[in-house]
Amino acid sequence: MILKLGKVAFQQLVKGNLIFYEEDLRECGIDVTEASVYSGLCTQIFREEFGLYQGKVFCFVHLSIQEHLAALYVHLSCTNHNRNVLDHSLWSKVKDWFQLNSSEHVSLSELHQRAVDEALLSKNGLLDLFLRFLLGLSVKSHQILLQQIMTLKRSSSDSNEKTVEYIKKNIRTIDSPEKSINLFHCLNELGDRSLVEEIQQYLTSGRLKETKFSSSQWSAVVFVLLTSEEELNKFRLDKFVKGMNKHENMEVLQKLLPVIKESRSVQLSDCGVTDEGCAALASALRSNPSHLRELNLSLNKLGDLGVKRLCDGLKDPDCKLEKLW
Repeated sequence: MILKLGKVAFQQLVKGNLIFYEEDLRECGIDVTEASVYSGLCTQIFREEFGLYQGKVFCFVHLSIQEHLAALYVHLSCTNHNRNVLDHSLWSKVKDWFQLNSSEHVSLSELHQRAVDEALLSKNGLLDLFLRFLLGLSVKSHQILLQQIMTLKRSSSDSNEKTVEYIKKNIRTIDSPEKSINLFHCLNELGDRSLVEEIQQYLTSGRLKETKFSSSQWSAVVFVLLTSEEELNKFRLDKFVKGMNKHENMEVLQKLLPVIKESRSVQLSDCGVTDEGCAALASALRSNPSHLRELNLSLNKLGDLGVKRLCDGLKDPDCKLEKLW
């Protein structure tokens, strides 16, 4: 039943569906009368459709349950039935892989790399957590837990090393901070913290201002700061910039914008904040949810346009700022 629910979870996840219907369950061999009683994984809900009748629909009790079951289905389709259900030519129409046979060997590294590609292409992080669950299932400690339901014996160490290198390659090339952060979470799932540890050494050494970071290192900086409660309580830009080169300082501010959006206090005193910097700060003020409560912009010569952009952010209903210098 769990594998059948995993199939439903995967099919609906790739379609972006949080709710599904009786026919979706029947397609996966699930008796509708039994679906809502299995371990609380699937529960029945009711809603009014088009104002004409109350249609019976189903959903998982939490999105993370759906994502985890979908990952389990994809993992076991590969390890037990030698199928990569993420094959792009078949992405839009998932078949019943449990009834298909193939002599072609599908490696876990190929499956993982395809999953990374699909997660990077997915809108609004649709497959981000699914990807982290999927990679976590290949770690040795989890393989031990799954060994009783895995029919094909595979070595995960080699595939995981290839996956780690593939993820690092993507971190170096993608521009999206959000996607980079998820890929660092993926590296953590696979037990690789090399980039993160490198950045933590810079943070503790006090040499941040002197260091020219690559794009992947900046992504690692953002990831480390986002997982530091101390940094999010009070973020200081002057720890990362030196001098008053406004262009360089605002480049750093843009790279660290995901951290600013999650911080409660942001100190930008005497950092040469420009109109473009004000636009970035306004986007942080408009975040939903907005975490910023204190913003220090003292000793910055703001232009009229910058002030206008800040005011637009302050007027936004999501803005929760309490103190402004």
